[in-house]
Amino acid sequence: MAQEQVVLVDPQGRVLGAREKMQAHREGALHLAFSVLLYRETPQGRAYLMQQRALGKYHSGGLWTNTCCSHPRREETLAQAGIRRLSEEMGITTVAQLEDIARFVYRAELDNQLIEHELDHVLVACVSSLAVVPNPDEVMAHRWWPEQELVQAVAETPEQFTAWFPQVLAYVQAH
Repeated sequence: MAQEQVVLVDPQGRVLGAREKMQAHREGALHLAFSVLLYRETPQGRAYLMQQRALGKYHSGGLWTNTCCSHPRREETLAQAGIRRLSEEMGITTVAQLEDIARFVYRAELDNQLIEHELDHVLVACVSSLAVVPNPDEVMAHRWWPEQELVQAVAETPEQFTAWFPQVLAYVQAH
């Protein structure tokens, strides 16, 4: 099996090449990424589908984050990559379209001596009902988290969330 590659970019999103995923994370090379956050409108307000990353993930295991996230392959669009990862991580196969609402660059030193340095696109979709069948290699738990409770949790206990998630949530709330 071929090693997984990430797409290297400059801060404006221009493609510079590719690098093996783990090497890029050890070096802190800026690369393209996406974060999908599905939400639903309820009588009590908006709720977000969150996942708790599996403990065996290569970084940030056990932390809560958006519905799914990853890196696009060179031959796929961000939306195609987001839909692929919704299926691979969460077993969600009924979302056909994602909206790219924002992008931001962040850099975070993580566990396992890895550096996350990404141009992260925020992809969203409003859904009514879904079948969620998480891959246990990717996800240890999931839940629909009411917006006000989630905002409070991010403010009071940010250590339970991934480094990128507070920014993702802020962009989705502003959308």
